Amino acid sequence: METCYLEDEIEAGIDEAGRGCLSGRVYASVVILPNEFPDDNYLNIKDSKKLSRKKRDEMRRYIESIAIDYAVGYAEPKEIDEKNILQATICTMPRALDKLTVIPSNIIVDGNYFKMYKGSDNCIIPHQLIKGGDNKYRNIAAASILSKCNHDDYVDSLLKDNPDLEKYGWKTNMCYGTKAHMKAIEEYGITKYHRKSFAPCSNY
Repeated sequence: METCYLEDEIEAGIDEAGRGCLSGRVYASVVILPNEFPDDNYLNIKDSKKLSRKKRDEMRRYIESIAIDYAVGYAEPKEIDEKNILQATICTMPRALDKLTVIPSNIIVDGNYFKMYKGSDNCIIPHQLIKGGDNKYRNIAAASILSKCNHDDYVDSLLKDNPDLEKYGWKTNMCYGTKAHMKAIEEYGITKYHRKSFAPCSNY
C-alpha cells in the first residue's frame, strides 16, 4: 500500500462510512498524513473493514496523533431522505475539508463520486477518484478508519441516550440491515433515526 497518490504534495485522502445503513448518519473523513512516520505502526493503517473495532480505535488514536491534519463531516437521516444517500454522502466531504486548517494541494477519494472543491483561497483543488482506494492508499485507509470510528461512536451515543433502541440490535449491527435489524423493524416499526427513503423503512 502506498502512502499517497502524488508525492511531494500535501495530499488529503477521503473515505466515508455508514452509507449502507438503514438508520443514522453517514460520515466522511479527510486525512493528511506525513511523508515520514515515527514508527512502524503506520503499517497497520488499512481499510477499516479489515480491522476489529478494538484495532480501529487504536489506529484512530495513532492517526490523530501523527496526522498533519484531519477532520470529519456527516449528514443526518433527514438530509439523506431529502437528497438521497449519494448526494448526502457527497455533501459530507466538503464539510470535512472545510474544517481542515492545512489546505491540501491534492485530494484523493475512495469510490467514484466527488464534487469539485475550492480551498479557502477560492482555487480549485485537483482530485482523483480511486475505486478501492482504501486498499491502495494509506491516507484513504486512514480516512476510512476515522469515518468508521466516528460513525460507531455516534451509534453508541444513541444507545446510551436511548437504551430501548438496542431492540434493533444496533450495538452489534451498527445500524446496518442485518436480519435482526430487519426483524425488529417488522415488529416495532421505525424510529426517528431511520432513513425513511430506504427499504424496508419506506413501508412504515
